[in-house]
Amino acid sequence: MVQAFLETPLGILLIQGDQDGISVIKFVENQNKSLETDEIPSDLRDAVDQIKNYFDGTLNEFTIKLNPQGTEFQKSVWNQLAEIPFGKTTSYLQMAKNLGDTKVIRAAASANGKNPISIIIPCHRVIGSDNSMTGYAGGIWRKKWLLAHESPVTQHTLF
Repeated sequence: MVQAFLETPLGILLIQGDQDGISVIKFVENQNKSLETDEIPSDLRDAVDQIKNYFDGTLNEFTIKLNPQGTEFQKSVWNQLAEIPFGKTTSYLQMAKNLGDTKVIRAAASANGKNPISIIIPCHRVIGSDNSMTGYAGGIWRKKWLLAHESPVTQHTLF
């Protein structure tokens, strides 16, 4: 397993993986810019390049091999998250319905919160049924930024 640190508009991302795919992408709260990796391991180059392009606004679909570690249920939730289109959102209730049982809403929300591959497995695209901003492991402010970044409608401030 190799790792790299990447500076983004939202802080430093830790990226881990190997020849089997990316297993972790998460924000690290140490905002020390010296963490950014100068030499990117070959197993992570595609991921780093695609994440940079995502933040630059030139990429809206990732084609990186992923290898998240979790239970079968968690993986089924993460697979469902990966199906949410760029610029769209869904609710936890809709996810539970898609999983075949509205009673799994809390379990689906828990699995969503344990997503090890931020941004690429887009857990930030899940909101409350009432369109409220619900929890996000990286912080609600990051979730809002990511959703605005992906929004097809650009709003400008008037003042």
